[in-house]
Amino acid sequence: MTNGIITSSAAAAASYHSEGGSGRHPGFWGPDNPAYATTILCVRKGNSVVMVGDGQVTLGSTVVKPNARKVRQIRPGIVAGFAGATADAFTLFERLEEKIEEHQGQLLRSCVDLAKQWRTDKYLRRLEALMVVADKNISLTLTGTGDVIEPNDGIIAIGSGGTYALACARGLIDLPDIDAETIALKSMKVAADLCIYTNHNFVVERISIDADEAKEKGGSNILSAPDQHKEEP
Repeated sequence: MTNGIITSSAAAAASYHSEGGSGRHPGFWGPDNPAYATTILCVRKGNSVVMVGDGQVTLGSTVVKPNARKVRQIRPGIVAGFAGATADAFTLFERLEEKIEEHQGQLLRSCVDLAKQWRTDKYLRRLEALMVVADKNISLTLTGTGDVIEPNDGIIAIGSGGTYALACARGLIDLPDIDAETIALKSMKVAADLCIYTNHNFVVERISIDADEAKEKGGSNILSAPDQHKEEP
């Protein structure tokens, strides 16, 4: 691992284009690639990991759904969120579940294996999505060019509003009397206020790490049920 990057392929984008990719980097969001029009934020602080996603689905200039679920539990103790095409994301979720089963719950190893397959498989490499995955030990971003990235500060944000949420969360993370969920919700509210592709209908997934067991055994977690938060604009 170097600077939080566990595996990265600098030449992967060129390979992706030359070998029949979609013509753009799968992690790119812009006016010609509205598939990433959302905000997903993951915050790790203290004994909590919180992942939040907005609910807006946009088709061109039209909001077609306000309450989609873009973050979810993929198995006990592991949560994931996506930005991109829904069918593509669910295909990747299914592959990740298979990898986790194959590697007996080792999330890092499973994500690295999936990233390799995602970049090299002639069908998977056409999938348009970004993924954020977290368990009690690690938070990761996965892309279609072979990147598996762990943040150095425990904060990940993807999608069109991700930059706003990331900046806000980094500004709040060092405050002593504010927990991971409060940071995540405040940051998502800022992103929803600024990004036209992000709304205030938030779905929250939490992983709570028991403090006493964390000291004795290196950490255990209890995954709570997701909450639906609706912020007034």
